[in-house]
Amino acid sequence: MNQDTASIRILPAGNPPTAQVISLTEVHGEPGRPVEGAALAVTSNPLHAVRARLQVRVGEVELTVGELMAAKEHEVLVLDRTIDEAVDLMLEGQVVARGELVAMDGRFALRITELPLPLKP
Repeated sequence: MNQDTASIRILPAGNPPTAQVISLTEVHGEPGRPVEGAALAVTSNPLHAVRARLQVRVGEVELTVGELMAAKEHEVLVLDRTIDEAVDLMLEGQVVARGELVAMDGRFALRITELPLPLKP
């Protein structure tokens, strides 16, 4: 059994399961009584604490696997973008912003110049 089907449970026909209401008092607290630390949950979106790995896409080049295998050290692959064009800031393969490459303390950095969708705090 693979991982995808390991979590699937098939119930026998004619015997529907009984659903029960559950209480999440440790998250929401008792009605009328705040939970310790609840102010943070009310004023801040919990998604803001989720860490994500971003990638910067400078450009692309298309070649055959044979051309790639024949590539030599110090060979130059010319990308599809000019040096004046914005680069893509990617999250899970999707462009979330664009910007320009800059240097900061001897490292590459990205100055955001375009936000395709307005980001809400």
